[in-house]
Amino acid sequence: MEVAIMGAGMSGLSCALTLEKHGIKPRIFEKRSRVGDRFVNGEAMFSILNRPIKDSIEYISKEFDIHLKPITETNKIVIHSKNEVGSIEGKIGYLNIRGRHENSYESQLAKQVKTEINYNSIYSYEDLCKKYDYVVLATGDGEYACDLGNYRCDLTCKMKGVSVEGEFNRDVPEVWFNYEVVPKGYGWLIPYSEREANIVIAYPCTPNNIKLDLNQVFENFYSLICEDINQKPRITDEFQFTRYMMGICNSPKIDNTYFVGNCFGAISPGLGFGQFTAILTGVYSAYDICGIDKYEKLVRPLFDNYNNSLELRRYLQNLTDDKLDSSIKLLDNKFFDKLIDKIFSAESQIDLMEFATPVMKLNNYYKKKLNN
Repeated sequence: MEVAIMGAGMSGLSCALTLEKHGIKPRIFEKRSRVGDRFVNGEAMFSILNRPIKDSIEYISKEFDIHLKPITETNKIVIHSKNEVGSIEGKIGYLNIRGRHENSYESQLAKQVKTEINYNSIYSYEDLCKKYDYVVLATGDGEYACDLGNYRCDLTCKMKGVSVEGEFNRDVPEVWFNYEVVPKGYGWLIPYSEREANIVIAYPCTPNNIKLDLNQVFENFYSLICEDINQKPRITDEFQFTRYMMGICNSPKIDNTYFVGNCFGAISPGLGFGQFTAILTGVYSAYDICGIDKYEKLVRPLFDNYNNSLELRRYLQNLTDDKLDSSIKLLDNKFFDKLIDKIFSAESQIDLMEFATPVMKLNNYYKKKLNN
């Protein structure tokens, strides 16, 4: 059995690791010169987004024998709106590093893989289809799925991020929902050490937003962050995407081709994270190839999670700054504080996204009707 994996990111390497554990040695093709050959940035795995799994890192380790070491466990997240600041406390999830860093998740996975990675690959999907029994598309975006007519693009976003040096609380990420500064989008500050952090914004390419200058929007957001954290961190690196697709494949598998990671649709439209789904799709594709279980069946809950997250994104876009202020103010209200913290904690049994999605969906429907 000959298996080709196109892409050595989180999903591709998770697939390779799983295949190796079941006696199959795949061929891994990576177009870049090394694993994680991209900008360094901080990311997060929040338990509330991955229910019913309580602890994503522990689950991956116990269920799949894939071991990842995050930077830190995060027990607090600070949330800003235009005029309010609130927080959620408890066992919320983990922060980690991505990209060109020895401790990035990609680098950690590469150290566990025994199969040689073919770097600087010039092979196309068509080339691999001719030579291999199975092809796993783990290319980090939806381009191949689009080319094959197998991708539903739900929105495109403008994104810009920077790495900065300053003074940070390494286990406390912060998020901003301020539509006057980042229209209908959000911004994150995610530390990956006491001295380094990632600052990123993302906002949808709506008709009103397309005419905005991405660099100016980011400059305004950076000024806001500097004011809120009372320092001006030094920018050391940056990246941007002017039209980043967020969507999901129509079918997770076509013939003997598997769509995994961002080629599947791992990124959550709601808040922009997707590492857990990327790993799961890599593992599940390997299970199908090994004859352990069916890929289409295993990923059904991931389609549900994606669609729930899409409703969250639409719901957030329908809010005004005043509504956001009212919501954030409740986070530290003495009557709701403990309850909210408990719901968001990894110890909670409540799948908030599952319960909230019907309400958000109904709200989104009526908002759309009103706008039309």
